[in-house]
Amino acid sequence: MVSFLEFEKPIAELEARIIELRATADAGDIDIDGEIDKLEQRAGKMLADTYAKLTPWQKTQVARHPERPHFKDYVAGMFDDFMLLAGDRAFADDQAILGGLATLGERRVMVIGHEKGDDTASRVRHNFGMAKPEGYRKAIRLMQLADRFGLPVVTLVDTSGAFPGVQAEERGQAEAIARSTEQCLALSVPMVAAVVGEGGSGGAVALAAANRVLMFEHAIYSVISPEGCASILWRTADKASEAATAMQVTAQHLRALEVIDRIVPEPLGGAHRQPAVATANLAAAIGEELDALSGMSADALRTDRADKFLAIGA
Repeated sequence: MVSFLEFEKPIAELEARIIELRATADAGDIDIDGEIDKLEQRAGKMLADTYAKLTPWQKTQVARHPERPHFKDYVAGMFDDFMLLAGDRAFADDQAILGGLATLGERRVMVIGHEKGDDTASRVRHNFGMAKPEGYRKAIRLMQLADRFGLPVVTLVDTSGAFPGVQAEERGQAEAIARSTEQCLALSVPMVAAVVGEGGSGGAVALAAANRVLMFEHAIYSVISPEGCASILWRTADKASEAATAMQVTAQHLRALEVIDRIVPEPLGGAHRQPAVATANLAAAIGEELDALSGMSADALRTDRADKFLAIGA
């Protein structure tokens, strides 16, 4: 069963009732298929109505859903022949950022992204998707490798932000993020970034300074988490809902502001309900954007990126 969020409680109760009725029907000779059909239609309408009017804070909860697909899931569903490349050749291999060579359709690409993990052990191993300097330096190395061999770069962004610990600061976190952002902008090959869950702060921008920035319908992208913003402005994280609204963190807001280029639709109820459909939608969107960029020269690609980001907020 899908884990339900707080605002989905009425839907959860209805779906639980449907499961009970199915169990009753399976256990006896009672014909209640008609009743089950009515409840399923009602649950579907309730789900559609709920997701048609999500608040920014509710979208934040969907973007963080524990069952939402992560980097490894998208790689398995979108790419063939994935070859993991590890390490920054300077300090360590940061498991919060993964990357390697892969095939998308008929096109060979370099794919890089944040991995949050999907259970307690993997979340600890991947540091909840919060990269340290060596993670961004690994991303730089892989982007330079892609540039050398003329491979388009695809990044999948899903992080609450770069790791804020003392160790990361000692090893030059801010410099690593800046260098990674610089490397994105300097690429002579097409680059497409997709915010698939959370896009938090510089930790996200370091992999998202691309020619085209896509966002899933219920993803979020912001300079700071809603809780962090609320803690600064109101001195309490309890105002996170108000902060999410004020920061305009949703894909719909950011598309209107031209911060992103395209919204990728999710299945009804979020990507976690039908991961295969979400993955197919994302693969198609990335493929279309790479096709559109494929005819551009190296200078044109760099100019395109520079113009795009200099125009934000102008």
